[in-house]
Amino acid sequence: MWDLAEGRILVTGGAGLIGSALVWEMNRRGLRNIFVTDRLGRSEKWKNLVPLQFLDYMEAEEWDRRMADSGRGLPAGIRTVFHLGACSATTETDATYLVRNNYEYTKRMAEWALAKGARFVYASSAATYGALETNLSESRDLDTLRPLNMYGYSKHRFDCYARAAGILERIVGLKYFNVFGPNEDHKGDMRSVVNKAFQQIARTGSMQLFRSYRPEFADGCQKRDFLYVKDAVKMTLHLASLDDAGGLYNIGSGEARSWLDLAHALFQALGREPRIEFVEMPETLRPKYQYFTRAEMDRFGATGYAEPLTTLEDAVADYVKNYLVPGRKLGDEPNGAGARA
Repeated sequence: MWDLAEGRILVTGGAGLIGSALVWEMNRRGLRNIFVTDRLGRSEKWKNLVPLQFLDYMEAEEWDRRMADSGRGLPAGIRTVFHLGACSATTETDATYLVRNNYEYTKRMAEWALAKGARFVYASSAATYGALETNLSESRDLDTLRPLNMYGYSKHRFDCYARAAGILERIVGLKYFNVFGPNEDHKGDMRSVVNKAFQQIARTGSMQLFRSYRPEFADGCQKRDFLYVKDAVKMTLHLASLDDAGGLYNIGSGEARSWLDLAHALFQALGREPRIEFVEMPETLRPKYQYFTRAEMDRFGATGYAEPLTTLEDAVADYVKNYLVPGRKLGDEPNGAGARA
């Protein structure tokens, strides 16, 4: 077993949705030996850090500069690296920026971590599967995958690099599916439908879903593998603690649920009767739209993870009632429950 309490932990992208939730969950387990990096910019994601406990913060560019300078000025004793920092916008069109930020930076981080003998766990993405709607399995040959956007390709490119460099089985790559939950307010158009629809219902009393353009799917019956962020970070820590775990792992629920299921769970959490409006999908999106995703979870299941996953209904209820309605961040729970073991 890999003991996270030994040495220090680095979380890149630590102010983001999954990164801040990971720090929150480690705080709940009594871990404070954490360094955080991110690019805060002009966003409000700095607020995600306020309730959390960690040793220090550094901007990602400064961390990268010091890595390039033989690590001079970086904290000593980093033993575990969770590399979650990336531009996650699937609509980003600056391919040069994505290559530098998501691919080249990840290469440097992995090389630095491995040179130090540190455990390296990084965020890949389900977007690497492209338009596939069946057999979304890590066993697929990477050379057969065709990501649909530059974000997915930047993640796929590092997976391929790690394989070619012979390091993929020495590190852990996490193909996160549709993760949602607290601390995503800063993500703009990349927020989950739960977050967007909560605001929409507050304004108009109803929420919008895309119409279906395939006869085998009724409106709202397109399906996704939704995963609550609290489950995602527990699964992440589970794999990090297994020093014999290596390679790529899907991080999803293993269950496909419809957008209507999600909508009804949201209205139920709000105590309101469902009011759903189906709207036309933008023409530019239609050729790239997936009607069904479900993570194959056999490989992850074989690692012995035994904790039950939160149902979609319970996840939406927790998110809405304990975070969206009161305007809380992870760690702001009553009695400080999120920041204590």
